[in-house]
Amino acid sequence: MSTFGALNTAYLGLTAAQQGMNVAGQNIANAATEGYTRQRVQQSSLAAPARGLFSGGPLQPGQGVSVDAIARLGNSFLDGSVRSAGAQAGYASVRSSALQGIEGILQEPGENGISTALQGFWSAWQAAANQPSEDGPKGLLLNAANSVTDKISSAYQALDAQWGSVRAQAADKVDAVNAAAAQVAAYNTTIRSTLAAGGSANELIDARAQLTEKIASLAGGAVREQPDGTVDVLLGGNALVTGGSVRTLVLAGATSMNQVGGNAPRIDWTNPSGTAALDGGEIAGALSVLAPASGGSGGAIAEAAQSYNDFAITLAKAVNDVHKLGETGTGAANAEFFSISATGPAALGIEAPADTDDIALKLPNNGALDTSIADRISQLGTGAGSPDKVWSGIVTGIGVQSRGAQQHESLTTAAQTSALTGRASQASVSLDEENLSLLTNQHAYQAAARVMTAVDEALDVLINRTGLVGR
Repeated sequence: MSTFGALNTAYLGLTAAQQGMNVAGQNIANAATEGYTRQRVQQSSLAAPARGLFSGGPLQPGQGVSVDAIARLGNSFLDGSVRSAGAQAGYASVRSSALQGIEGILQEPGENGISTALQGFWSAWQAAANQPSEDGPKGLLLNAANSVTDKISSAYQALDAQWGSVRAQAADKVDAVNAAAAQVAAYNTTIRSTLAAGGSANELIDARAQLTEKIASLAGGAVREQPDGTVDVLLGGNALVTGGSVRTLVLAGATSMNQVGGNAPRIDWTNPSGTAALDGGEIAGALSVLAPASGGSGGAIAEAAQSYNDFAITLAKAVNDVHKLGETGTGAANAEFFSISATGPAALGIEAPADTDDIALKLPNNGALDTSIADRISQLGTGAGSPDKVWSGIVTGIGVQSRGAQQHESLTTAAQTSALTGRASQASVSLDEENLSLLTNQHAYQAAARVMTAVDEALDVLINRTGLVGR
C-alpha cells in the first residue's frame, strides 16, 4: 500500500468512527421516544488489492473500512408477537368493559336494585292484606309495583343506550383503522423510494410499525414484509394494505339493539364489497357484545336485555296467575295485575294498575275481610321458581360472565406486557450500551486521527526533506 493509500485508510477510519458517534448520539437522543428502535452502524473491512498470478511484491494490508448501512435492530418475530398480543388484549378489554357496564346497570346488590324493589313489592302486598279496607296500603302497593316496573324498563333503556354507545365507538375504531391503513400505504411508498435511492428509512419504518400495531390492536390481522421494504397488512387473509394501495372498511348492520335480530353489526369491505373477517382486536370485541341474543350464547348486551324481558314476563305471569283468581275492588274477576304491551320489548311494556280499585285482595264471595289473594301473592318471592330466584340467577350469571371477562383481560394484558418487554430488551435503547459505543467510537476516531497525523508527518519528510539529511 502506498503512503497515500494509508492516508485514505485513516480517513475512512475517521468517517466510520464519526458515523458511529452520530448513531450513538441519535440513539441517546431518542432513548425516551415511543416506538423508536435502536440503530447500529454496519461496517465491513475493505480487502487488499488482488495480486496477479505471476506478479511479485510484498503482501499488502486491507484498504480500510466501509460503512455499509445503519441497521435498525428490530426483530420481525418479536414485532409479530406484540401485534398478536395487542389484538387479543384489545378484544378482551372491550368485552370486559361492556360486561362491567352491564353489571353496573344491575345495581346489585344495593338499595336501587330490583331485588330491593321486589322485597318492597311483596311486603306491600302483606301490608295491604293487614288493612284490606284502607286505601293507603293499596296506594303504597301501587307505588311498590311501579318501582319494580320502572327499574326493569330503565335498566332495559340503559342497556339500549350502552349498545348504541358500543356501536358508535366501534364505528370510530373502523375510521381509525382506515386512517392508519392509509398512512401505512403512504409510508410504504416513501420507504420504498428511500431505500431504492440508497438512503436510510429507519425512522420511517419505526413510524409505520406503530401504525401496524395500532391496526392490530383494533382489528387484529397480520403483517407481511416485502423485499422492497414495504409491508402488506392482512385482515382475515385479505389485504387491507398492499404496497401503496389500501382498501377501506365500513361498519354495517343494525343501528339499534331492537333491530339486531337478523342484521347483526358487521365489518364490510367497500372496494370491492364483501364481509371482512376479523381475528381479534377491539372491533371484534365490540362485534361480539353487539351480536343478537341466542339462548345465552349471543351478544352480552342483547342477552342481558333479553333477560330483563324474560324476567318481566316471569314476574307478570307469577302475579297474574294468582291475581286472576281474586275479585277487584270494582267486583271484576279474572283481572290481571300486570299488563304487558303486545308490541315492543316486554321490559318496556310491563305496567301495574293505575287505580287501587283494580287490585284484587280476596277471593270472590269470601267477604270484605278476606285477604287470601294478597297473602298468596306476598309469598311469591319464596320458592325455587319464584321471581326472586329467577332474578338472582340473572344477576349471578351476568356477574360470572363479567368476572370471567375481567380475568381474561388480565391474562391478555399480562401477555401483552410480556411481549412488549421481550421486544424492548431487543430493540430499546440502553444508555449504558450507548455510552460504551460512544467511547469506543471516540477512541477509534482519535486513533484514526493519530494515524493520519503520522502519515502526514511521513509525507512531509518524504516530500520536503528528502536529500537534506546530513547537510
